Amino acid sequence: MMKYKGYLGEAFYDDKMRMFSGRVANTRAIGTFYGSTVEELEREFHTTVDYYLDMCKRKGVSPEKPFSGRFNLRIPPELHSRIYQTAREENKSINAWIVEHLEDSL
Repeated sequence: MMKYKGYLGEAFYDDKMRMFSGRVANTRAIGTFYGSTVEELEREFHTTVDYYLDMCKRKGVSPEKPFSGRFNLRIPPELHSRIYQTAREENKSINAWIVEHLEDSL
């Protein structure tokens, strides 16, 4: 995984094209990039992110921020209590319990 300006790049090798391809993993707004070497792939990742940020600036729009891994969730107090009790019984934090169950459901 590559990191640049808060964006994460995933890389893959395409044996038919004999090239690396990549995509920005933590946003929907930025596409793919390619390179013949690891260095070229990383450079193209940076170029792709920089181009996207520059394009947003020129158009006067806010760039999509990378997913941070945090979000607020409003749930009924009764459900909050049940989650707390269940997580406690399993010797887990509420966050760990919720992450485990979200991963299982996806």
